[in-house]
This record gives sequence, structure tokens and C-alpha cells, in this order.
Amino acid sequence: MHPFSYTRVSDTREALNAGHRGGRYIAGGTTLVDLMRETVERPETLVDITGLPLSEITVTERGGLRIGALVTMSEAAAHAKVRTLYPVISQALELSASAQLRNMATIGGNIMQRTRCTYFRDVTAACNKREPGSGCAALQGFNRSHAILGTSGHCVATHPSDVAVAFAALEAQVRLLGPDGERQVAFADFLLRPGSTPDREQALQRGELITAVEVPALPRPLRSGYLKVRDRQSYEFALTSAAVALHVRGGLIREARVAAGGVGTVPWKLPAVEQHLLGERPSEALWADAAERAADGARPLQHNRFKTELLKRTVERQLRIVGGTK
Repeated sequence: MHPFSYTRVSDTREALNAGHRGGRYIAGGTTLVDLMRETVERPETLVDITGLPLSEITVTERGGLRIGALVTMSEAAAHAKVRTLYPVISQALELSASAQLRNMATIGGNIMQRTRCTYFRDVTAACNKREPGSGCAALQGFNRSHAILGTSGHCVATHPSDVAVAFAALEAQVRLLGPDGERQVAFADFLLRPGSTPDREQALQRGELITAVEVPALPRPLRSGYLKVRDRQSYEFALTSAAVALHVRGGLIREARVAAGGVGTVPWKLPAVEQHLLGERPSEALWADAAERAADGARPLQHNRFKTELLKRTVERQLRIVGGTK
């Protein structure tokens, strides 16, 4: 680990000043500290923001949810309003990491976490995300766990967050605070596809701080849930996952929100699946037909071709569960 300085801030203005000077924000530290140990990350200054007033969960005026950036994963998963209004969020969080990590890791840190690609974390391997222009060892390497959607010739790494898939499905907004004031960014625009600049992962300006994730109010009744397929049941990242939220009224699907994880370079919204569901009556045949569209545009690699079919099956299974026809 390389030498670094550490400062603890007590208000947002102090945090922003330190961030604008190049400091890296840290709260639970469950990802950043690991990357520093492995010398993947080498920040000169860490800015401890755990003392900032960003640890509340509130219901918005319109009936949505605002989850503070410093709310821990465990706190968010257990919160009564989260469990009642958006079970998909609670389920995604409870299927993430170990209990010890969930007690430390924050919502803001979770959506900022970096890929678990083994080549990214091996400083001897070529990785455009870690060292722009060095190449991507995963393209010709062992790429079973890598992305089949949103890839480029520069990067095929998946985004590892489970709750980010739920936020993507629900079309959440990320609330940011920077030197120029506050702004909101749609979750779909916050996490960036690799393109030719895989080292730029979020739509953040220098020194900006995540203050909250805001989930919009959705029509009720709303059924939602998260399904994760992985190699083992405990503490493992997704091979595929599906976040689904359905509003059914008068026997017809009026709203459908669907996203996938484990298969994309970012949490992957599935608009073709959603459009196929709208105005239809829930049925086994409908789920199967809709799920066929889940892998539209997929570009499998040598070792992960199985993900195309697995993604379809995962989406179909979760549509059945949430739609009540399993």
C-alpha cells in the first residue's frame, strides 16, 4: 500500500473543498481499502465523510423514497418503508455480500464500487479500465464472468452491484452536490458504458459528492422482486440477475420495470421486455415471450455464451414470481 494522507470532515462544504482538491471520499471503505491494498487504487488523500448528515431514509412528497448516501446496506434493507414500498431493493441488498460487509458498506459506496474483473484487480495484467491504453486481457482471456451487453473493444467487465440493478429498473435518480450546487442525474445516465474510455465509470464532476438515491413514486399496487443466479448461495457475485416491478390493474399490466445484472457493463435496463408486457394479461406464455427479448444485442465471448440463455431464463422466472403465476 502506498502512503496517503487522511482527513475527516464534519460538513459538506469542507468535504467538497477536499474533494475538489483531489481527495477521494471514503465511508465504509469496503471496496476502496481492498483496491488500495492491491495497489489498484493509489489515492493521495482520503476524505472520511462518515460524519456528514446523509444517513436518513425519507418518503418524498409524491410517495417515493430518498435513501441517503451514507445509509448502510443493512439499514436500507431492514427499513420498513423500503421493505413495504420496494421489496426489490431490500431483496437485492440482502443478496449482496456478507452480513459484516452490509453492516459497513453504504448505498453511495455500493453504486460506486468498481468491477470484480480479475484482470482489473491484477496489476500485472493489461486493463484499459485501470491503465488506459494498455489493452483488455479479458477479451482473449478467461471471460466466463464477463459482460455480454454494453461491451466495447476496450472493456467487457461487468458492474458488480445488485442494488444498482434494482435502482436501474425503478428508474431512480442520483442526487449530487458539487462546487456549483445540487443536481440530479438519472440512474441510467450515472453509470457509464465503457466505450473507448472505460476508466471513466460515473457521470461525476470533480469533487462531486453523492448525497442520496431517490426512487420515484410508482403506481400502486406494485409487486416487485429481485432474483440472483450465482455459482454458490453465499457471498458471490451474479452470473445473471433480474429486478422486476409490475403494476397490474384491471387484469392488465399497466407498468413494467425490468433490469438485469451480471450480464452488462452497467446495470442493464430491458425496455424491449417492458414494452412487450404493457397492456397484456399475466400468463406463462407472456413471460416466456417477453423474456426472449432480454438478450437483444448480446455479444457473448468465448467462455460466457451460456449467459445469453441463462439471462432469458432468469428474467422469465422472475416475471413469473412477481407476476404471481409461478
